[in-house]
Amino acid sequence: MEPIIEGKVKTVYQGVEEDQVLIHYHDRVTAGNGKKEDYPVGKGEINCDISCIIFEKLADEGIESHYIQRAGPGLMRCRKVEIIPIEVVVRNIAAGSIVRNTTIPEGKRFAPEPLIECFLKDDEKDDPLLNDARIMAMGYNGQKFMMMSIARKVNVVLKEIFSSIDLDLVDFKLEFGAYDNRRIILADEISPDSCRLWKKGTTESMDKDLFRKDEGDIIEAYKEILEKLNTQNTESK
Repeated sequence: MEPIIEGKVKTVYQGVEEDQVLIHYHDRVTAGNGKKEDYPVGKGEINCDISCIIFEKLADEGIESHYIQRAGPGLMRCRKVEIIPIEVVVRNIAAGSIVRNTTIPEGKRFAPEPLIECFLKDDEKDDPLLNDARIMAMGYNGQKFMMMSIARKVNVVLKEIFSSIDLDLVDFKLEFGAYDNRRIILADEISPDSCRLWKKGTTESMDKDLFRKDEGDIIEAYKEILEKLNTQNTESK
């Protein structure tokens, strides 16, 4: 199959059905927009499985995504969407770039509502922060309100999912796509690559920060998360 999109850690292929795609998750991890990379064996399949579980749980709560079904090891069958070039970052606890770029201290909790920011999805421009005026000038003002509304709902569900396996959801990135021309739905992935997760009550990472900061083995951490999510699914049936 010819790839439609070749990303840093995933490749998107046209599916048999015209309105579907297959997404292949690679055994690759990057940081700094690809400036740092590694190829941990099994990482793609683990992230794919975690994303499948989370998309299914979100669907149970009425939150629509591009996800259709797991299609094999490291493969996900999805609806074909037109990706909106805006990344939505939801922050429950201050960490990462918001600490580096502001006077907000690490660990500050945003409550009762999370802090939500929008960034341009463009590695060559280093994904700059967008303000409302820029989003409006780009022609995505209407989509922005829909994306932020969905992001708040996703946050409620994800916080509960991760809390149930003893993790604090610090922050996470969402991407969206237009489906059937107008419908805005979740796209991309939701995994420890796109979430910042701390062991509950600590600042001990269980996400890609382990790789970014050379603090541990992401495969070991990701496997632990997947095993706990699978156990939770089995017990709930």
